[in-house]
Amino acid sequence: MVEAVVQLTRALDLIATLPATPALRREQIKLQVALVTPLIHVKGYAAPEVRAAAERARLLIEQAQALGEPAEDPLLLLSVIYGFWAASVVAFNGDTTLELAAQFLALAKKQGANKLPLTVGHRAVGISLAGVGNLAKGRAHLDRAIALYDPATHRPQAARFGQDAGVTALSYRSWVLWLLGCPEAALRDAAEALRNAREIGQAATLLHPLDWASMVHIHCGRYTTATTLLEELVALADAKGASAWKARGVILQGCLMALTGRASHAVPIATSGLTASRTTGTTLTTPSYLSYLAGAYADLGQFEDAWRCIADAITAIETSKERWSEADVNRVAGEIALKSPQAAAAKAEAYFQRALAVAREQQAKSWELRAAMSMARLWRDQGKRDEARELLAPVYGWFAEGFDTLDLKEAKALLEELTT
Repeated sequence: MVEAVVQLTRALDLIATLPATPALRREQIKLQVALVTPLIHVKGYAAPEVRAAAERARLLIEQAQALGEPAEDPLLLLSVIYGFWAASVVAFNGDTTLELAAQFLALAKKQGANKLPLTVGHRAVGISLAGVGNLAKGRAHLDRAIALYDPATHRPQAARFGQDAGVTALSYRSWVLWLLGCPEAALRDAAEALRNAREIGQAATLLHPLDWASMVHIHCGRYTTATTLLEELVALADAKGASAWKARGVILQGCLMALTGRASHAVPIATSGLTASRTTGTTLTTPSYLSYLAGAYADLGQFEDAWRCIADAITAIETSKERWSEADVNRVAGEIALKSPQAAAAKAEAYFQRALAVAREQQAKSWELRAAMSMARLWRDQGKRDEARELLAPVYGWFAEGFDTLDLKEAKALLEELTT
């Protein structure tokens, strides 16, 4: 990918020295659009270099159209819109992300015959909706993207839109399925995305499921598998010069340490990853990352830093409208309130109530289960065992799968304790 950036840039520089002709302008547009994809992975989706390359491509297309030279390849304009959409997702801006995704899908529908733009369009809308917390509608669009995907015709075009459309749709759906309370289905999608990415053999495509599958395994309590995937992600990203992906991997390694009793290691690693990620313009999933960092600080007794991270996470959610992790950020805030030197039960309960309300609004059953467990433990400790059981039992009873995952095992054990 690094070499591709160098060669494409060199080609564009050479074109700039030649007399302009319609044929040369067409070649310039193709090369400028092609430059966006490797820049995405080397610099990061939201990096200034990516935005500049996409803006330059759009300007060239508009200039050619003004000269009566419409693009021969109808995917070129879609590739440019995709570049802007991808940047708005990774430097998350809910309103812009939804608008660009809808624009992409509308244009894809006009082209009709080619299913690849429709696949990418439904995936973009699905990711955008899920990002702002509309999980069920987001899943419906991801389902549609996966149904439209044709490996035989779409795999060879993986580089047109950053990575293989089917692999990325499965990766995102795996995460949405976990949020919606379907952990087994989420793990199946994550495994299929990884398997397909390895078959394709394209680094840019493999980086994606390594990242998202590790998150699903972390949330299912499968820490050993997540550790292995993250080691592969960081090594591959490092080898390919993909700084944004490497930063995400390092952050998740820190988050995993926070969950496994290694808070003193988690803080510097997660912090370094977040710093590196910000240099690429990336903000996607930052509220969730900050909640893990807050938990690590609290475990170390550094409550001022813990509350700073929670405040930053809540601010990021409100300003960017990236709401999929909002429920769990509030749950973690409640847990920190209980751990603080002056344990504040009323403050914790307010955070837990907020977490429950958001989870229910978003139909995020996995977040609802976690929030219900936190509240049930608080009420148990206050002697309100019946209220605790009545809150947790129906949430746990809703689940139809994933009973060997960590959250559901803990919920079952807590319910058994509350009924004895």
